[in-house]
Amino acid sequence: MGLLELFILAVGLSMDAFAVSVCKGLSVTKMEPKHALLCGAYFGGFQALMPALGYLLGSQFESMITQIDHWIAFVLLGIIGSSMIKESREDEEEEVSASFDVKTMLALAVATSIDALAVGVTFAFLHVNIVWAVTFIGCTTFVLSAVGVKVGNIFGMKYKSRAELAGGVILILMGVKILLEHLGFLG
Repeated sequence: MGLLELFILAVGLSMDAFAVSVCKGLSVTKMEPKHALLCGAYFGGFQALMPALGYLLGSQFESMITQIDHWIAFVLLGIIGSSMIKESREDEEEEVSASFDVKTMLALAVATSIDALAVGVTFAFLHVNIVWAVTFIGCTTFVLSAVGVKVGNIFGMKYKSRAELAGGVILILMGVKILLEHLGFLG
């Protein structure tokens, strides 16, 4: 997986965290740098941790499912991407607490990074350099989450659904690309 592909994947994975960060920014009356740093640290940290865990799990089963690994990557990324697109189309307003306490942030960080666990499993099948990948994903998510808090504080909910839609489309396209490469349609 090249740098551009990893960047696109990192941005796609970061969109849930970005969307929640926008909501967190909307929920605070006075934006402070610590709000952006907290969101960045929690979301970036968990977006790095979860693919590492997924990679470890996937590595354990790699030899058993090597013949179908590209299909697994395609299906997992397709499901995650479709779910993000579906969420982007829902009209319901999300209530996000203005609290930045450990319990609240931990719950949000885990919720926004579950999809990264599945991506980590696909990394094991694709023999991705996991240290580089999780570092890149974590840093990308940190930056986008920190920016999301500021965007939410300034613009409100305007960009939340667009971010989820973009993230979903990116993940689906990555899944299709992986499948087409393994089937020999792409070089």
